[in-house]
Amino acid sequence: MPELPEVHNFKLYFDAAATGQTIASVRVHDDYIIRNMSGPAFADALAGRTITGSLRRGKYLFAELDNGHSLLLHFGMTGDLNLYQDEVDRHKFERFALHFTDGNILGFDDPRKFARILYLHDRDTYIREIKLGPDALDISLQTWLTAVRGRKTTIKGVLLNQSILAGVGNLYADEICYRTRIHPAARVDSLTDEQLTSIHTETVAVMTYGTENAPYYKNYPENWFWHVWRQEGKPGPEGIGEVKITKVAGRTTYYVEGWQMLVE
Repeated sequence: MPELPEVHNFKLYFDAAATGQTIASVRVHDDYIIRNMSGPAFADALAGRTITGSLRRGKYLFAELDNGHSLLLHFGMTGDLNLYQDEVDRHKFERFALHFTDGNILGFDDPRKFARILYLHDRDTYIREIKLGPDALDISLQTWLTAVRGRKTTIKGVLLNQSILAGVGNLYADEICYRTRIHPAARVDSLTDEQLTSIHTETVAVMTYGTENAPYYKNYPENWFWHVWRQEGKPGPEGIGEVKITKVAGRTTYYVEGWQMLVE
């Protein structure tokens, strides 16, 4: 599922394809993923609008329109963008497409239809309503420590909590815990400030590396984070421990038993 670095990649693609473009029309093939209005109303709201830029916050991408409104693109598990000109290049699972006045077409594809598309009159109000937390790429240490100190939940549960930290999902949460040698099931109130600081440091480091290398979530390079170690039964770093699978915060979780410490 696309997480912060992957959505950053989508932002780069979207900005190159759509910023400064005027929408001549919108073709909606399936309005299931358009969550707050019908397909025809969605098409009418966007027709004639110019895209002036975009904002990414966590896993959310907001396209900014010339009337002050926004288009939310939340990619779910299988959302994708496809820029093309010829109809033969339209993807099988395109759900809607923005047809620009210059002849280019930006399609939104989603085979499993888990994406969430909204037309928003007030982006900032929406962000407050869903209680979306600070972006994981640039959250300050003090903001992080203030938000998490003393919590009785697991550290992985905190990393996945989008109201605390926006943008980290299951795979990157495992990577952050692996790097800090902290067990994903460790309770936050059992961790020292030094350990919590380490979690913050590695979160920013992982997100920074991820965005700078702009991964495409359907085709990660062979050396991408979890490809290095995330295999059940594989020996841990320096031959210490073994990779195990468990459930933490309701999610399938990989960790290295004997390398990542579970503080009781």
